[in-house]
Amino acid sequence: MVKPFVIGIAGGTGSGKTTLTKAITQRFPGETSVVYHDNYYRRWDGLTYEQRSVLNFDAPEAFDTDLMVVQLKELIAGNAIQSPVYDFTVHNRSDETVTVEPAPVILVEGILIFSDPDLCSLFDLKLFVDTDADVRIMRRIKRDVLERGRSIESVEAQYLKTVKPMHELYVEPAKRRADLIIPEGGRNLVALDILFSRIAGIIG
Repeated sequence: MVKPFVIGIAGGTGSGKTTLTKAITQRFPGETSVVYHDNYYRRWDGLTYEQRSVLNFDAPEAFDTDLMVVQLKELIAGNAIQSPVYDFTVHNRSDETVTVEPAPVILVEGILIFSDPDLCSLFDLKLFVDTDADVRIMRRIKRDVLERGRSIESVEAQYLKTVKPMHELYVEPAKRRADLIIPEGGRNLVALDILFSRIAGIIG
């Protein structure tokens, strides 16, 4: 078995990580698998919704990254995994899992995936999506209100309390660990062309 090529895609909230990930999967259908760090948020079954809603979800300890490392190693070894599924509407991991099959190219997406040395060491290529903070917060407001049932007030409060300070503390410094920095992510057509050529060469 040929070892899959593992690409880590990091960047701040609303930076365009998912747009970039989707662009790659659409360009190489059937050749990619995706693992989302967001699905590995820890369970908080002992807390009420109100208590969970004020947790700091933007710090490394909010994630069960150890489980992600174990499962990603299984995927790299050619074995399917049962990835957990996170429900953003209730601020907790759901009881469901999703099957992720092995593929020639494995994409790993998340804001803090470069912060954990064990996880970071599994990436063959590290991409950082870099987007202006004003653009990112507007995208986050739109996403959280329309897709996750949040109020504008709650999104603003969370951004100021944890998202912005944690971005400056953890996400922005991780940019130094990237092999490539891509402004605007999936909207950067020049960068996409270069990336697609690299992936096509790997897949053969």
